Amino acid sequence: MKDYTDHIFKKVISKNDINFDEAKKLFNEDTYTLSNLANKIRQIFCGAQFDFCAIVNAKSGICGENCKFCAQSSFYNTSVQKYKLDEHIITKSAESFAKSGIKRFSIVTSGKALNNYEIDKICEISKNLSKNINICVSGGLLSFEQFKKLKSANINRIHCNIETSKNHFSSICTTHTYNDKILTIKNAQKAGIEVCSGGIIGIGESIDDRIDMAISLRELNIKSVPINILNPIKGTPLENIQKISYNDVIKTVSIFRFIMPKAFIRIAGGRLNLCDSGKELFKSGANAAITGDMLTTNGVSFKNDIKIVTESGFNINTADIIF
Repeated sequence: MKDYTDHIFKKVISKNDINFDEAKKLFNEDTYTLSNLANKIRQIFCGAQFDFCAIVNAKSGICGENCKFCAQSSFYNTSVQKYKLDEHIITKSAESFAKSGIKRFSIVTSGKALNNYEIDKICEISKNLSKNINICVSGGLLSFEQFKKLKSANINRIHCNIETSKNHFSSICTTHTYNDKILTIKNAQKAGIEVCSGGIIGIGESIDDRIDMAISLRELNIKSVPINILNPIKGTPLENIQKISYNDVIKTVSIFRFIMPKAFIRIAGGRLNLCDSGKELFKSGANAAITGDMLTTNGVSFKNDIKIVTESGFNINTADIIF
């Protein structure tokens, strides 16, 4: 396999895309070899730059969608907090993150889509906050007109995960479709807004599904790709699903780098459950992370993340960072 992997590595660094079959065959490679080559690809195309962002649960629970992995769905009996769009939570969190030295902050809301009143409210809040920090919004399946409003309020990136492959999507959600996600992403891009989009692994998907998801993201020209590792939530349909191994996670992240050599591959939810908080993933092609707490689960502190990332060989400018 080493000769094959070296061949695929050379193809990638020659700026040629690999196809589905080539990517799938990489899963048979030795983990260390695959991880090492993925890290080299990252160094060649992205250098030592690392991208941190933080998120806030700005509108929690009471969601009418039935995504099987999500604690905020009203279909399931979980202990998640429930509250409407909260300006105080958004402002306080953004100011705290900006003071700490985090450059990007995402306002994340539950529900299928923000209504026009909520869009106007977020625009109003963002105009004040964007002087100190880059604002991203994860507001669901928004329209082109709504994205244009966000763009006018200095919001230069939105987040909309495709979650998994087109084939597997209906196994995890039936209240909206994979095509709804794709349309949302294209509406945002049409409005001139960057898109952050990725998915979640460990939700019963196959290796084929993961590769399909990565290739779809590449076709959509996504530059920020969050990879979440399922943190099973009590009360959701996936609470007792068998967890995937760390070795499987490392291989998945490495192959995402082979498929998307220039992207920010962002390790997101589920990282705190890993034995090293994801450090090995930052040596396997990943070069971005969501730092701090997730929406309904705990995350890794920014202070610890700086240590982990620096030890992984990245150059982090800590001059303006306050802990």
